[in-house]
Amino acid sequence: MADSSFDIVSKVERQEVDNALNQAAKEISQRYDFKNVGASIDWSGEKILMQANSEERVKAILDVFETKLVKRGISLKVLDAGEPQLSGKEYKIFASIEEGISQDNAKKVAKIIRDEGPKGVKAQVQGDELRVSSKSRDDLQAVQALLKGKDFDFALQFVNYR
Repeated sequence: MADSSFDIVSKVERQEVDNALNQAAKEISQRYDFKNVGASIDWSGEKILMQANSEERVKAILDVFETKLVKRGISLKVLDAGEPQLSGKEYKIFASIEEGISQDNAKKVAKIIRDEGPKGVKAQVQGDELRVSSKSRDDLQAVQALLKGKDFDFALQFVNYR
């Protein structure tokens, strides 16, 4: 019988991020505490730009956006938001969406699988994802449970379960 396998990836549905951003922009335009403060959130190339006239307001915009991301099922670990920066009379925060598993992080995950996972489970790095294979499907489920129990500083999804 052939080995069973699954892939570990760190991907984000761009449309869901877009929807969360649009919902946040709508809430910001309607909320009383954001009236007449120049509050906005929008795409700026590949980054998300939040701006307002005070540091507290721009942090509140980030908070609204994070809330919308969570409601749409997107992990906050993919959001890399910078610190508020003063630009003229406005404060700005640039945030980016991190996708893919870096080589270092992939090696960390593979080491955890080797050290703590069931015997006979193989993990190999393939670009920005990790392929985990084993003869036993129960072992693969044990690996998924093991990784879900760990707290990584990046989001993980399990796909292509065969």
